[in-house]
Amino acid sequence: MDDTYCGATPRHRGNVVRTWGLGWSRPTRLLCATLLCCAVFTFTFVAAQPLAGIDDSPVAAKAPDGKPESPGKVEVQPVAKDDEIRQRIADILQTTSWFGEPEVSVQEGIVFLKGTTENDESKKWAGDLARNTEGVVAVVNQIEVAPTTVWDFDPTFQVLNDLARNFVRLLPLMVVAVVVSVLSWIFAKLTVRLLRRWLQAQALSQLLREVLARAGGMLVMLAGLYLVLRIAGLTQLALTVVGGTGLIGLVLGIAFRDITENFLASLFLSLQQPFREGDLVEVANVTGYVQRLTSRTTVLMTLDGNQVQVPNSTIFKSTIRNFTSNPNRRDDFIVGIGYDDAIPFAQEVALKVLAEHPAILQEPEPLVLVENLGPSTVNLRVYFWLDGGRHSWVKVKSSVIRLVKRAFQDAGISLPDEARELIFPQGVPVYMIESEGAVEPPLTKPTAEPETVATKAEAGLQSEAGEIKEQARGSWTPGENLLTPSTSAEDTDAR
Repeated sequence: MDDTYCGATPRHRGNVVRTWGLGWSRPTRLLCATLLCCAVFTFTFVAAQPLAGIDDSPVAAKAPDGKPESPGKVEVQPVAKDDEIRQRIADILQTTSWFGEPEVSVQEGIVFLKGTTENDESKKWAGDLARNTEGVVAVVNQIEVAPTTVWDFDPTFQVLNDLARNFVRLLPLMVVAVVVSVLSWIFAKLTVRLLRRWLQAQALSQLLREVLARAGGMLVMLAGLYLVLRIAGLTQLALTVVGGTGLIGLVLGIAFRDITENFLASLFLSLQQPFREGDLVEVANVTGYVQRLTSRTTVLMTLDGNQVQVPNSTIFKSTIRNFTSNPNRRDDFIVGIGYDDAIPFAQEVALKVLAEHPAILQEPEPLVLVENLGPSTVNLRVYFWLDGGRHSWVKVKSSVIRLVKRAFQDAGISLPDEARELIFPQGVPVYMIESEGAVEPPLTKPTAEPETVATKAEAGLQSEAGEIKEQARGSWTPGENLLTPSTSAEDTDAR
């Protein structure tokens, strides 16, 4: 029996059967047929088992040096057809994306490979893949090695294709993110409105109520942003955003230091309220009536009718003198008398003027004290109190100085000049020379001063606060008033 008949075609197998029937007995033919079937079964079973050391995965991974490893055994079915072999190899080559326009054709178990690749290792890998595929008799590897040029846009198109595919895949997440963002914005607006309504009943300034309301809305928006990032799978980024708000605030605080400082100062001023609308204050060498407190500056109307804006940070760090918080105010002035005059008598004369003045308060009592001994005068300092809410201390001071000077002159108390006074104990004789022509007498000034408390030039002693406040109300004032409405100008007028 020749071994070549085992691999013959069906036509040849028919000839073998007829040859066996020429001179062999029936038992001999049955025994030979049985042995032949056993041999075919054994060969088929052995061929179906995977070879030892061959990886049966369809695609081999790359070696650590980046070069593709030799592919393992590829199984299709126990009996592989040409179309199945071609389809299997073509799918694997397409999956690797190492080959440009790969083409696979199979004829009678012979595999023909065509296409392009970037290196010889990929070409050899494709040949080994086809060679280890079940049912392949031979491999004709016609793949061309063509290194990638600079003007090869295939990787770019591949990246754009991947981006478009990822965009389509992320469309549902984007829709959900938009819906969550819109809902967060709506809830934030509702939170701000509810907090504003609730804080209206609290004894807080307008600025503080607005800051608290917006802070609540901001927390709701941050919660919505965190939820959107969690839905998108960006948990680490969400934690970074939430945890980095302090850092962002620090950076913004440094970049906008002056703006932030003035805003925080306005917040603290609205909380502490060192002054109220309409109060007369002196701060940073500026004296005026408070018009309003804005988020950046405090607007003052000075006594000469000018509007001054002082930064809140300057006011917060400066010394504030509030003349309206306590309407009573003490003022003083110095008057010098001669060394020949009795000091107690001069003090009594000045105290009598202060006691009879209608604008001077008797509690606390006025004082006349010796200040110092000058070169040619004894200097007395006169202290007196007045109601600053009713009277102008400038006018009252003018009236008191005028009346004290008149009282000293009527009492014979001298008021020498320190710079030009010359004393002649025996006096200076004066002789009149008559002239031929008539000369008009010189103008004489009255020796007596008016006894009225306030002269026409002083225009009364009342305070000018009402006129200045009226001017302030008629002037244009920038910014929104952040002072508490309950402590507005109405309370000031009531005082």
